Amino acid sequence: MDNKRTDRTAEMETFLAVACAGSLSGAARKLGLTPSAVSRLVTRIEQRLGVRLVVRTTRSLRLTREGEDYALAARRILADLDQTESAIADRASPRGLVRVSAALAHGRLSIVPLLPEFLARYPDITVEVQLSDEVSDVEGGHIDVAIRFGPLPDSLLSARRLGETGRSVVASPDYLQRHGYPQTLADLAYHNCMDFSFKRIEPGWPFQADGENVMLPINGNVRANNGETLVQLALQGVGITRLGDFHIAPDLESGRLVRLLDDFNPGDTEAIHAVFFGGTTMPARVRVFVDYLVEKMTVGSGQDRFNAG
Repeated sequence: MDNKRTDRTAEMETFLAVACAGSLSGAARKLGLTPSAVSRLVTRIEQRLGVRLVVRTTRSLRLTREGEDYALAARRILADLDQTESAIADRASPRGLVRVSAALAHGRLSIVPLLPEFLARYPDITVEVQLSDEVSDVEGGHIDVAIRFGPLPDSLLSARRLGETGRSVVASPDYLQRHGYPQTLADLAYHNCMDFSFKRIEPGWPFQADGENVMLPINGNVRANNGETLVQLALQGVGITRLGDFHIAPDLESGRLVRLLDDFNPGDTEAIHAVFFGGTTMPARVRVFVDYLVEKMTVGSGQDRFNAG
């Protein structure tokens, strides 16, 4: 049975070569066979099926209707076989393209530095990195792995937790020298508060006052779709902003930015997850990339599932 299957695969490959070349001699050159060997293989298929697949003359060769049907089926079968073998080989030695999306600053500071070791570990994998604070389209198939912050919406996707980050209100010493330090939450009404431009579930900044959580509306003349821009403008003394601690840790340490209203910080954190399509059809290249992120960034390696609503 195994030899028969091997012979039929060879027959289909030969017949497709004939169909593509339009001649026995052309197929023979492509396959490294003699024209007579190619002719015998085609005849053997016709005899087994009991139909004529090609019409041959001294000057031309054309497929019959049955020949066209056989060529179409052979092309599909061989393509399926190639895909199956590639998928199985991928499990043993992951290969191919992994498209990764991450927030601009977090990607630059936390994801990109991890790539050299990953690429050395898996030389047959290519990583395409897209850095943007806009939400990427994993469900649409445009991204394989997305790094997301905060609560995860209902979805058909899977996720693995990579860590979490706190948030702080900050400004530059130059801005504070010109405009003063806000001492109370009410003082923020007199300051230029710079925020993200994308829509949040709750507008404003969260604080805690007298043991209660407060969502404080803020106003300012700058909004941006990424934290990098807000950090840069804060460093230039344009205004006050509230950012994830990973954005601002080096600038806080150097004194280029100063924490504000820490007594009112609600201590809120944003979970960081790798989001992807899981399940039995998950490509090995995606699986090993997610496993690698968990290995290097892990705070908890359990997988959280969240289903579409």
